[in-house]
Amino acid sequence: MLPAALKKQLLPVLQEGFVLKRAVFQPCLELYPMSEWEALMQKVNKLNRFKKKNNDFIRRFTAGVKMIEVDATGRLLIPKDLIGFAGISKEIVVSSAINIVEIWDKDRYEKAIDDATGDFADLAEEVMGQDDDDYGIS
Repeated sequence: MLPAALKKQLLPVLQEGFVLKRAVFQPCLELYPMSEWEALMQKVNKLNRFKKKNNDFIRRFTAGVKMIEVDATGRLLIPKDLIGFAGISKEIVVSSAINIVEIWDKDRYEKAIDDATGDFADLAEEVMGQDDDDYGIS
């Protein structure tokens, strides 16, 4: 069941449907609104499939992809193979990741957050810590 607040935010895209897939870097699932998925597929479709790395990437990236819809009561049916991949047991965490939604087993999510805590300050500085001049600050 999608949380009511999330369902309200997703109202404009609910009728278009979603794509649910395995995450690339984490043991969770990624829920793409159809428009986000189509934009991503435009990029993927530009890859030269005669390069083995590209072909392997496309195969792995799209493995287990499922087109899904939210039913009238706000439920999302997660296929069993994807439940197995994400190790979803009982409780889940639905987490916004800017333009997609991540779906995690609660214990795995908490472990991933705990594991990343020590490295986050360094990561934040590397990713976001640009020179002050880039922000117009003297």
